[in-house]
Amino acid sequence: MAFIDGTIVNVALPAIQRALSADAAQAQWVIEAYALFLAALLLVGGALGDRYGRRRVFMIGTALFCAASAGCAASTSVDALIAARAVQGIGAALLVPGSLALVSAAFPEAERGRAIGTWSGFSGITAAVGPVLGGFLVDHFSWTWAFLLNVPLGALLLAICLLKVPESRGDTAAHARVDLPGAVLATVGLAGVVFAFIEAPRRGWASAEVITALAAGIVGLVLFVVVEARRAQPMLPLRLFRVRDFSGTNLLTLLLYAALGGGLFFFPLDLIQVQGYSATAAGAALLPIIAIMFVLSRWAGKLVDVYGARLPLVVGPVIAAAGFALFAWPSVGGSYAMTFLPAVCVLGLGMAVTVAPLTTTVMNSVGAELAGVASGVNNAVSRAAGLLAIAVFGIVMAQGFDARLSQRLAEQPLAPTLRAAVEDQRQKLAGIELPADTQSDQAAAARTAIAESFVAGFRRVMLLCAGLALLSAIAAWRLIGTQGEALRFSRLRSPP
Repeated sequence: MAFIDGTIVNVALPAIQRALSADAAQAQWVIEAYALFLAALLLVGGALGDRYGRRRVFMIGTALFCAASAGCAASTSVDALIAARAVQGIGAALLVPGSLALVSAAFPEAERGRAIGTWSGFSGITAAVGPVLGGFLVDHFSWTWAFLLNVPLGALLLAICLLKVPESRGDTAAHARVDLPGAVLATVGLAGVVFAFIEAPRRGWASAEVITALAAGIVGLVLFVVVEARRAQPMLPLRLFRVRDFSGTNLLTLLLYAALGGGLFFFPLDLIQVQGYSATAAGAALLPIIAIMFVLSRWAGKLVDVYGARLPLVVGPVIAAAGFALFAWPSVGGSYAMTFLPAVCVLGLGMAVTVAPLTTTVMNSVGAELAGVASGVNNAVSRAAGLLAIAVFGIVMAQGFDARLSQRLAEQPLAPTLRAAVEDQRQKLAGIELPADTQSDQAAAARTAIAESFVAGFRRVMLLCAGLALLSAIAAWRLIGTQGEALRFSRLRSPP
């Protein structure tokens, strides 16, 4: 459920935007409301499971997730949908951390590796199936089924948990304290910053709401760091960042997953609203990434053993940067094979080279006793990166779109009423709807202007993604593997 929901909504977003008359900022909030609470509360969800019972918290999260999914499907306004998505994110924050912990606790050590492998395999399959399934439901039924799908799955899951899943707790559960101050400050900090960046294009940077939100966000994040540094049991142990490999891998994660989350938010919009793809075809467009990562996963897992961590974590993001740059090449029209497929394949290769070594380096950087904490922190960083990137990239997209649209409207002899209709809907980007009585030649000219304007903004976004991927490679080169290599070289130069 969680992996499907992470990918299915992006494909359904154009249909949601059209059905609920949402502008671009509101469409962003449909994604961000879910991502915000999941990113901010993910570590707290794991701590709650360790203390109060992983099965119990897992089931509470599942029930909340499914109830919120039904609320999403029943929404008749975009504001109601955004509110339901926020509750869904809270449920996911309770649900996601417990899944792997329950699997690990339920199997003896001899069988645990195979069980975790099965878990990983299903995660990959659902990540691949999610967009295609979502597209099929949107094309043949309604966008509401992208959310209703969770209800029967959740009911089955709760029944299995009651009948088959044993309860378990962390080893230090009795003495563990849940870091509620940290959770509140992280939520306030992220929410303030995200609100400012999403709403600034619509309200203006000088508006009182944007300034207040940005100030509250910055203060919240600063206080979060102060509180975490002083707490005996923080949700984010800052001492881990003293380890260069750990800080380097998380900086790489922040930059690369910002590029991935922000860039791929706009890709289905381009395919559906500009290129004319069906929702199903748009969902299938990213399947080569999943296929390449699946085929190369075993090979990529051995790269750290053969070459060390640094080389694959530099080469992989550089290849990914080339993939992002290729996304900026296509214009409007053309076959998938000649436009986006090369970019998708190159990006998939870059991520395949990166992901397994990244995970291995994170887990190895702090020792076995803190591997679970390290994994949770890295997961939270990747989700926070996507959350912030979608907000910031929205400004980049809007600026590119507005500049190009103003130029194209000045060049086109459009009727005053049509021009006014387009101008009034700038906030919808490629989701602009033309008046029903527009003449065919005027409609064609307006649609061309809108499509070309979206492509102009999309190119800016993808080039920014390429730059972030290159910065992640530089971070890996400067920070990862330097301590271990220095020690190795000193031993080699020491006399026997």
